[in-house]
Amino acid sequence: MRLFLATVLLALMPMMAASHEPERTDVEVKELALEAILENPEIILEAVAILEQRERDQKNAGAAQVVANLEANNTAPVFGNPDGDITVVEFFDYNCGFCRRSGPALKALLDSDPNVRVIMREWPILGEASVFAARAALAARNQGKYEEFHWGLMTGAGRASEATVRQLATDLGMDVDKLMADMATMSVDAHIDESNQLARTLGFTGTPAFIVGGNLRPGFMNEEELKQAVNAAREG
Repeated sequence: MRLFLATVLLALMPMMAASHEPERTDVEVKELALEAILENPEIILEAVAILEQRERDQKNAGAAQVVANLEANNTAPVFGNPDGDITVVEFFDYNCGFCRRSGPALKALLDSDPNVRVIMREWPILGEASVFAARAALAARNQGKYEEFHWGLMTGAGRASEATVRQLATDLGMDVDKLMADMATMSVDAHIDESNQLARTLGFTGTPAFIVGGNLRPGFMNEEELKQAVNAAREG
């Protein structure tokens, strides 16, 4: 309540700018805020907008720090230009329909913009089949097949499952037994644990979720929206 009253007063500041009244007590501040709300109900909307913008700014500041940390200490798969001037981070699940729909948009961005780096965060949240697929994709890095494996799962028919994962590995000419063994390594555990932690920190509640140049963009993005977000980040 105290924060809300302070925010209301912030919205009132333009009205009070010309006033030279002495400093008010807490009781007088509350009375002033209540009187202002009753006389000007639109102040509530202004106060809510200020609070929402403040929350967005705080989350984006956190996102920018996450991107900086990932750029400095990244162990996740990277698509595009490793030295690109704009970093896009995607949190995704292979059994998420909107993630699959975002796939072509991401590929189009990578094809059209040679100066973008995309950090892939496997975030399997839709059940054990998703966890199995994410582990297999991460394990495919040990055979130099992550990107092919990723797009194979993203564009495959039906849900990702143990059967489809094994079939994809076979189709890609991989050592399936090695893949299954590598799925249980500490590096795979660490990636998924870190994705869970980062998602909680950033307030993500579902997939897909993006960070574009330090700006949070949760939810599905089509090709044009993704390119616009990158251009906006590039322009500062």
